[in-house]
Amino acid sequence: MKQRVLALLTAMVSALALAVFLPATSASAAACAAGWSASQVYVGGTGASYNGHNWSAKWWTQGEIPGTTDVWADQGTCGGTTTPPPTNPSGFVVSEAQFNQMFPSRNSFYTYSGLTAALSAYPGFAKTGSDTVKRQEAAAFLANVSHETGGLVYIVEQNTANYPHYCDTSQSYGCPAGQASYYGRGPIQLSWNFNYKAAGDALGIDLLRNPNLVQTDAAVAWKTGLWYWNTQNGPGTMTPHNAMVNGRGFGETIRSINGSIECNGGNPAQVQSRINLYQRFVGILGTTAGSNLSC
Repeated sequence: MKQRVLALLTAMVSALALAVFLPATSASAAACAAGWSASQVYVGGTGASYNGHNWSAKWWTQGEIPGTTDVWADQGTCGGTTTPPPTNPSGFVVSEAQFNQMFPSRNSFYTYSGLTAALSAYPGFAKTGSDTVKRQEAAAFLANVSHETGGLVYIVEQNTANYPHYCDTSQSYGCPAGQASYYGRGPIQLSWNFNYKAAGDALGIDLLRNPNLVQTDAAVAWKTGLWYWNTQNGPGTMTPHNAMVNGRGFGETIRSINGSIECNGGNPAQVQSRINLYQRFVGILGTTAGSNLSC
């Protein structure tokens, strides 16, 4: 009897020793979030995985490596297959997340995919010069676009009384789509029959006879905005593209778009609205505004 009790006690002690000295089975690690990317912008509360841990951004961050700065909160280890970070096949300096941050109330017509699809029409746009210049040009274009469309809300000109006025009958090709068909459309509000013809000829699209494409096809709409930005001086002395890549500054882009009405003290409130948007957008893109902001 004594021997059996002793054997039982010995077994219990051995079991306790094993419980003390053997590592406990760890709980399953959380699934890894999308992998951190240096080019991605993260706003407060968004997550990413890095080096086997999930991290949560405390506030806006870009390029700050998780674990090396207090902008990231460690959410613990993670396991399994890491979802790759979102890619940007177009190579555009503005990510879709940044685009959505710039235009939180935009009309669903103005898609990011439509914008990136339009970039091939003008390959030098936002891809010329230093990384700073590329970001500044993208911010300048989008700031002017935002001002023209109320934050990418309006697809067409709101004052319908103006519609019949945009047909220049002195042009040999006239207004085949109808006299009242060439009102402002798209991100830079393309208007007048001669502008629809010029933009269409440059883009290989018959916009003179089919102006409605600018309000029904997002890629076409964005292409017309890029056409103006990259090829037209407007009331200025250079294209907005040249103004940004040659160091003339954001103010010169305002002059090229609406300088005859807004610049030289014509409408300082409108100029300041454009400047405010530009300063906000360069902040989102993580760069500086540069000089010569006003016209």
